Amino acid sequence: MPNRAPSPARLGFCCTFVLDEPPGTHATLKAAREATRAMNLTTVTMAHLAKLDPAARREKLVGVVTHNLTALSRQIAWVGARPPLERLLRMGSNVLPGYTHLSVQALYAEPEMRKTVETGLAEAGALARKLGVRLSFHPGPFCLIASRNPAAIENGLSELDYHAELFGLMGYGDGWHRHGAHINIHVGAGDPGVAGFRETLPRASRLARDLVTVENDENLFGLDEVLRLADLVPVVLDLHHHWVQSGGEYLEPDDARIGRVIESWRGVRPVAHISVSREAVITDGAEGRLPDFPALREAGHSVRDLAAHSDLMWNRAVNDLVSRHLAWADFEIEAKHKNLASMQIAAHILALEQAAAA
Repeated sequence: MPNRAPSPARLGFCCTFVLDEPPGTHATLKAAREATRAMNLTTVTMAHLAKLDPAARREKLVGVVTHNLTALSRQIAWVGARPPLERLLRMGSNVLPGYTHLSVQALYAEPEMRKTVETGLAEAGALARKLGVRLSFHPGPFCLIASRNPAAIENGLSELDYHAELFGLMGYGDGWHRHGAHINIHVGAGDPGVAGFRETLPRASRLARDLVTVENDENLFGLDEVLRLADLVPVVLDLHHHWVQSGGEYLEPDDARIGRVIESWRGVRPVAHISVSREAVITDGAEGRLPDFPALREAGHSVRDLAAHSDLMWNRAVNDLVSRHLAWADFEIEAKHKNLASMQIAAHILALEQAAAA
């Protein structure tokens, strides 16, 4: 098993803050929901903005951007107040809605708006570094750079450079994955695949190339295929994707492929992803056993169903597996109940450590 890296292990949630709503009056629930909205990014469509007159369009976009920058800092502050194990956050991509869209580029270029953006992002980045919160982005599936469609490649590069610019304005633009920052994407289309990724990546900005990572998926690009890019970009290991793609294999930290993943990060502590199949696959006692892929398939669960993410990290055996992998990687918890799920697995791991120390 790899030795634990000097930096502390961290895990955290993805993009959206979920408030565990307490039972109570309508007023109590309304206040809780308003608090949740204040913690989360919002957006506006370009179609909606196009319907507005210029003054209303500017007012709407400025309002959304101002809210998002404040919400981002609130999320970082909340994560930074958690125990050190939980100080990781995947940020939402929609911090600046439509930033790459021609219809609003002029608005983003206005001096007042530019000052708002630069100040808000700089403050958020400084807060994250002060509190020891590791940050990442994970653009949507449209951000791909391996394709036979030139328009798709241009869109993918534009999205990648947009996320890199955000990180640059936050103060992470000074080298290879500074403070563990990264922008995680998938390979792209099966044709041209890994070769196409290699061909296109040099067209991205220098900042983007210093921040990008690539993740294995459950379809065309399993771990072995993605490791063909390990000399070029860091590999983000998704244990759940690997379980689905391999038909049920669970990787342990001493697997030789883990060493190759670690090497791809070039001295930076790696990040991995974890999720587990939905709670609907639970049978009596299943919470304490690693899900058995062949048995679940035989029981009638489709591959698509097994790939879907659960609400919470309900499986104790999977959580134990994550605990073992924390020796070498930080983890983004990809569960639908977001911070509630990451708090749940963190409590489980803390209990394991306390039991081992007793």
